Amino acid sequence: MSHNRFLRFAFLLVALAASCYHLSAQGFLRADGQRIVNEKGENVLLRGIGLGGWMLQEGYMLHINKEGQQHLIRKKIDSLIGPEKTKEFYDAWLANNTRKTDIDSLKKWGFNSVRLPMHFDLYTLPVDQEKDSTKDTWLTKGFEMTDKLLAWCKANKIYLILDLHAAPSGQGNDLNISDRDGSKPSLWQSSNSQRKTIALWKKLAERYANEPWIGGYDIINEPNWGFDDPANDRNGLKEQHNAPLKKLMEDITTAIRQVDKKHIVIIEGNGWGNNYNGILPTWDNNMVLSFHKYWNYNDTNSIRHIINTRTKYNVPVWVGETGENSNVWYTEAIRLMEDHNIGWAWWPLKKLGNNNPLEVKSNPDYDKVAAYINGGPKPDAATAYKGVMTLANALKTENNIVHRDVIDAMFRQPHNATAIPFKSNVITNNTVLSAVDYDLGINGVAYFDKDTADYHVSKNNSRGGNRGRTYRNDGVDITKDSLNNIYVMSTEAGEWLQYTVTVSKTGKYAIGLTTAAKADGGKAAISLDGVAAINDFVIPAGNWATHTAGNIELSKGRHVLRVQIVEGGFNLKDISFTAAK
Repeated sequence: MSHNRFLRFAFLLVALAASCYHLSAQGFLRADGQRIVNEKGENVLLRGIGLGGWMLQEGYMLHINKEGQQHLIRKKIDSLIGPEKTKEFYDAWLANNTRKTDIDSLKKWGFNSVRLPMHFDLYTLPVDQEKDSTKDTWLTKGFEMTDKLLAWCKANKIYLILDLHAAPSGQGNDLNISDRDGSKPSLWQSSNSQRKTIALWKKLAERYANEPWIGGYDIINEPNWGFDDPANDRNGLKEQHNAPLKKLMEDITTAIRQVDKKHIVIIEGNGWGNNYNGILPTWDNNMVLSFHKYWNYNDTNSIRHIINTRTKYNVPVWVGETGENSNVWYTEAIRLMEDHNIGWAWWPLKKLGNNNPLEVKSNPDYDKVAAYINGGPKPDAATAYKGVMTLANALKTENNIVHRDVIDAMFRQPHNATAIPFKSNVITNNTVLSAVDYDLGINGVAYFDKDTADYHVSKNNSRGGNRGRTYRNDGVDITKDSLNNIYVMSTEAGEWLQYTVTVSKTGKYAIGLTTAAKADGGKAAISLDGVAAINDFVIPAGNWATHTAGNIELSKGRHVLRVQIVEGGFNLKDISFTAAK
C-alpha cells in the first residue's frame, strides 16, 4: 500500500470510528429545560412511529367497526375456529406483525424512534385472574417481545419508547384503545389494578434501567375518564382537577425512580392526552409532556396550548401520537412541529388501510370474518381459519404494500417543495401511463386537488382527502372497480395532475385519455413544460373508452406533462402515447 493510500485509509478508519462513537455515545435521553437532549447536550428531535396493532389490536385497523376491543374480536374468532386455532392465529400475529426487517426499514426511511404500545396482559395477569388480587404473576411473553424489539432498535441506533397503551382494567371510556371490558371496573375504580400498574412500571424500569436506547417511559396512554362529572364528561375533556390521574402518575414515577434514575418519564393529560388541568407543574426533573394531535388545522394556533405549556412550565413537549390523515396533512403537521422543535410519533406503522407507510393486504376469506364480526353471515370454520392465517402471513414486511407517497410526505416534502417522479415514465411509440402515477410532491406542485385532508375537528366535520382511500394517500380521489382497475375519480374544475416523463425518441405523439363520464361529460386540457398544448378537449359521456385528445411534438429527454381538469365530473384511468401518423 502506498503512503498516500495508507493515509487515506487511516483517515477513513478514524472518520468511521468517530462516526460510530458519535452514534454510540448519544446515550440516555433527558429533559433539559424545554428540550430533549442526549448525553452530549445535543438537541434530539424525535421522529418516530407507533407500532399500533401489534400487542394490541384495535377494531378499525382490522376493518371491524363493531365490538372492536381485542378481547371481543378474539372471542368472535374463537367462535368460528375454536380456541386451539385461535391461539395459533394470535401467536402468528405477534410473530409476524413486527420483526427486525420492519425496524431496519424505519431506519432507512429516516425514523429515529419507535413507540411500543404495550398490552399489560402480555406482561402480567389481569387482577381478576390472580389467585391473590394483591399480588402479581409475571408473564414472559411481553418482556421477551420487548427485549427483541430493543435489540433491533439498538442495532439501528433507534430509540425505543415504552407506552402502556392498555393498562390493567383499562384507563378510559374509549374501550377499543385499551381493550377494556366495560362491564367490569376500570383502572380508576380498582385499587388493585392501580397497584398492578405501578408494579408493572417498576418491573419494566428495573429491567431496562441501564439501556440507553430506551428513550423513555410513556406511562399511561390517552387516559379518558370523567372524574368530576362521569355522567356528562365521560372522556374527561372538561375535567378541571384530574386528581386521581395525577396521583397515579406520581406513584408510578416514584416506583420507577426507586430503580431507575436515568430515563425520561413521559406523562399524558386526560381527554386522550391533552387535558392537563390540575396535573402541572411536573414533579420530576426528567419529565416530558405528551400531547396527541388529530384532524385539526396545522397552524400555530392548533399547537398554541402545547407551546404555551412548554414555556410556562419549562418542560419539553412531544406529540406522542398523530396521523390517520392524508399526505397533505402529514406534511403540514410535521413542518409545523419541527419548526417549533417538537418531536413526533406517527400512528401507526401498518394496518389494513392506505394512509400509513405499510399497508396490510386483506383477503376474501378474512373479509368474510370481518363481515361476520360486524354483524354479517357466519362463514364456515375452514374459510375463517384460512382467512385469519392468510391475514397473519400478510403482516410480514415483505408482504406489505409500501406506500412511498406516505414516506415521501413525512420526510422529504415538509422541507422540499419540488416534485419528483412517482414512477419511471418512459415514453416510446406505444406507452400507457396510469393516471394514478402522477408525481410525488406537495399539493400545488405535483398535483392540485381542492379537497386534500381531514380537518373535521376544526372545520365543521369536514372530512377531505382521497375519498376512494385506495393506492395513494394524497388529496387526489382514487378508487378501483370490481376488476381492480385503479383510476382517478370525482374530478373538479381547476384540479390537475402532473407527470414527469422521459421521451426516448423525438417525434409527434398522439395523446389519448381513457375516461368514463356520466351524461354531462367534461373537459380537459394538457400542457407541456408549462406551455398549453391541447385546450378544452371534450370528454364525452359513456363507459370506459380511450379518446384521442390531440397530437404533441415531443423532443427526446425529460418533460413535465400536466392534465388539467377544465370541467369536472369524469373519471380518468390512463394517458396513452402513440406515434402520430
